Amino acid sequence: MRFYSEVAVEKAMTVQQVLLRAYAGKLTWIEAAEILGYSPRHLRRLRKAHEEYGFHGLFDKRRGRLSPRRMPIEIVEIVQRLYQERYHDFNVKHFHEKLVEKHGLTVSYTWTKNLLQESGIVAKESPRKKHRKKRERRPLPGMMLHIDGSDHQWFRDETRYDLIVILDDATSDIYYARLVLEESTATVMAGLRQVVENKGVFCQLYTDRASHFFKTPKAGEPVDKQSLTQVGRAMRDLGVQLIPAYSPQARGRSERSFRTWQGRLPQELRIRGIETVDQANRFLEEEYIDEFNRRFAVNPKIGQSAFVPCMRLDLDRVFSIQSERTVNRDNTVRFKNLVLQIDKQSWRGSMAGTKVIVYQHLDQTLTIGLGAHEVGRYSETGELIQPEAKKMAAAAGKKVNSPSYPSQQTGHMMC
Repeated sequence: MRFYSEVAVEKAMTVQQVLLRAYAGKLTWIEAAEILGYSPRHLRRLRKAHEEYGFHGLFDKRRGRLSPRRMPIEIVEIVQRLYQERYHDFNVKHFHEKLVEKHGLTVSYTWTKNLLQESGIVAKESPRKKHRKKRERRPLPGMMLHIDGSDHQWFRDETRYDLIVILDDATSDIYYARLVLEESTATVMAGLRQVVENKGVFCQLYTDRASHFFKTPKAGEPVDKQSLTQVGRAMRDLGVQLIPAYSPQARGRSERSFRTWQGRLPQELRIRGIETVDQANRFLEEEYIDEFNRRFAVNPKIGQSAFVPCMRLDLDRVFSIQSERTVNRDNTVRFKNLVLQIDKQSWRGSMAGTKVIVYQHLDQTLTIGLGAHEVGRYSETGELIQPEAKKMAAAAGKKVNSPSYPSQQTGHMMC
């Protein structure tokens, strides 16, 4: 007995007592297996070993042998040192990827996680709550897109920025990701326009109930789908259905995506020495969005697409902040402490008293429109911007007609 530990001897004695009671008919063999926590098959092995070798047959034959899967202590020290010195703010999955890709270590993710947790270097994760009802993904890319912003300290300073992300429900592909000072109507429209130009028009957009997406008459009540925000009006113009989420759990797909972003992007920016928003956005556009999609995107159920090419010629108007105004007697329009002077139009004597639309574009320039006609274009300070054709004609001493928007040749095409 001196070759076995006290714990091993006590365990073997317990097994022997249960076996003897089963031999005596006090227990069935199924009951004996349940008491010991063994499968019936494993209990039959122990019974055979006990009959052949007696009490010694109940000990684990692996005791005293080194596991063939045992990792050399040098590898253990390298992994611990790399995490503490270089990757201290990485999550375990992200750190394991760097071990394999950057350092050529062929260790498993499970071994890495267990090593760091048992060493006290990272905390053990609390068990996940059961997901009681999972909403199935849309079968086709382009059927539903999610848009959301995540407020976080993406850099090592204390400044917080919003990361605006647009992802596909069917595949989790990221179509747009950009750091901005604040999620707003303009920053959301910029992302949506880029997706429409690059991918096409989609079917549905799933969002939270932020004020730039929906107007909510009273907190906690359903949104007002009749009174549209600027984003809601733009989606209506494109034929996209805007769907509100009424709880964070309803936006689980985008919420889980943001946990991944927050656990990876700050570390990727740090190890590359990226410390400004402009540098970070270039990194996202040129490199990291593709890498993120390679790791986390999934294949759609149906290998087709619900995106429709957009044939509209007026996306500058669609993705703008629109305000209705009445032209004053002196053919001026007041807009946000600016006075916008309208030039004389060849097709109308005076614009006084006319209802017009002021379009504030994403580049902060302004235009005034009457139906399909553009009657004035202005800088963000209200200075009139003359069309190139009119400038050239003025230099040549000729008179030209004011152009309309869009031109009569192209017309107003819809998606």
